[in-house]
Amino acid sequence: MIRIRRAARQDAAAIGRVHVETWQATYAGLLPDSMLVAMSDVRQSAWWSQLLQDPAEARGVFVADDAEMGVVGFGSCGPLRDPPDGLPEGLDGREIRVGEVYTLYVEPDFQNQGLGRRLLDALFRQLKADRCDTAVLWMLARNPTRFFYEGLGGERVGERTDTMGGTDVDEIAYAWRTLGAPLIRRKLAADD
Repeated sequence: MIRIRRAARQDAAAIGRVHVETWQATYAGLLPDSMLVAMSDVRQSAWWSQLLQDPAEARGVFVADDAEMGVVGFGSCGPLRDPPDGLPEGLDGREIRVGEVYTLYVEPDFQNQGLGRRLLDALFRQLKADRCDTAVLWMLARNPTRFFYEGLGGERVGERTDTMGGTDVDEIAYAWRTLGAPLIRRKLAADD
């Protein structure tokens, strides 16, 4: 049984481990090998431990906790840091509050079991509780998980170039304009 729950400070080591494992598995060939090899469970765990000490930050971090294996996935969210160009300035003539999904990673052995969708749902519920109307997520343009987000209703709204490990990489932004809508897998044209 895997449950989605709010992260606690004692989860920092497990989150750090999942963070490194998923980056190394997902971004091989997309980011410089030297950057991925240099990643450290210890450094990532220390970073997450520091973040989870702050109650305002910790409220936006959730984990997928397997009864036998422990933490096998995590996600985090909060205020929008870098708005994409394609995001609307208002809905129905009013200002909108935009949140951001910062991270969402599930260990490879636990993917395709609905955990990513369940974590994203928890993050959206938190953003909604924080009075956000819509959410944005930035990711590498060549990351194959973009189809996961498109299948759950993410709309491509922007792009940018960032530098990671000394290499320029293209990124794309997805937005969900209504956080209250259920995250139901929809059929994409490529699925036909």
